[in-house]
Amino acid sequence: MTALLPLDDLLNQLRQPAVRDLAWTLLSPALLQPGSLPLRNPLAASDWAAHPDRLYTWLLKQERDSRPLQAWLDEGRSRRLGHYYERLWQFALQQAPGVELLAANLPIRHNGQTLGELDLLLRDADGIHHLELAIKLYLGPEHDDGHDAHHWLGPGSQDRLGVKLQHLLQHQLPLASSNEAQALIDAVCQGVVRSSLWLGGYLFYPWQAPCASPQYANPAHLRGRWLRHQDWPAFAMQQPEAHWQTLPRAAWLSPARLTDVEMKSARAFNEWLQALPDDAQAQLLVRLEADASGQWQERERVFLVGPHWPQAEPWDQPLRSVRPPERAR
Repeated sequence: MTALLPLDDLLNQLRQPAVRDLAWTLLSPALLQPGSLPLRNPLAASDWAAHPDRLYTWLLKQERDSRPLQAWLDEGRSRRLGHYYERLWQFALQQAPGVELLAANLPIRHNGQTLGELDLLLRDADGIHHLELAIKLYLGPEHDDGHDAHHWLGPGSQDRLGVKLQHLLQHQLPLASSNEAQALIDAVCQGVVRSSLWLGGYLFYPWQAPCASPQYANPAHLRGRWLRHQDWPAFAMQQPEAHWQTLPRAAWLSPARLTDVEMKSARAFNEWLQALPDDAQAQLLVRLEADASGQWQERERVFLVGPHWPQAEPWDQPLRSVRPPERAR
């Protein structure tokens, strides 16, 4: 679907941040590739997949009037990036032709204890699907094997791609087959439920010594680079006329698009950079270029981390492939 509806061309026509994030969520390439992992695009059997021009038209409609989308997002239970990503998917799936959203964020409990929740339960022409969604940004290793998913860390250095996949494959996906989940699912639908996952996001490679991509990575995944505070002067000298800006966490999804008024001056950016302490959290920076309309468009993104990043010790536990069983009804 992405190949039939180029995301960059569409984003050039979208100005509102929430609508841009919606388009990015639906059309950006997944982090992982099908094969060893049970992956499924939530829109795989939608009419939008067969006729992407209709999705294009629907997204432009949201641009003209984003009030329903914004109202839906405002009702969200959390401002965390992962929940924002899920809300964007839910908004689209409620309106996607050929898809029936049966439940979202369905909690599974046993004796009063929450075992987890099912992100999505939907029905389409291919059957009934339990889907787990995640938006992730991981930084690759400087010295370890990049092919090992356990060496890819989140910006906070605690979250790891390998650990995330293990949790999805060994806990979240089999959850729909548990006895506790069956009674809840039976109250919503009847039939075989197949569990799959869908991960969006970016992978960031070390600036000076790029590593291999992690196992299962989609060759078309979105990329960035990362470097340490002390390396910024050398990095910036490669493009001395570049315009860099900080990007707040809430704006980490779609490529940044800013007006002149929203752009910080080079002086303000440098003052911010000089005041950044060594123990500051990882900062996402974007390089922008002005387009023909005078808008500033993101062309590159990098994570800036402290001199002692990462704080966590590497894991040496190997990643195991686990396929969730289908549940016969």
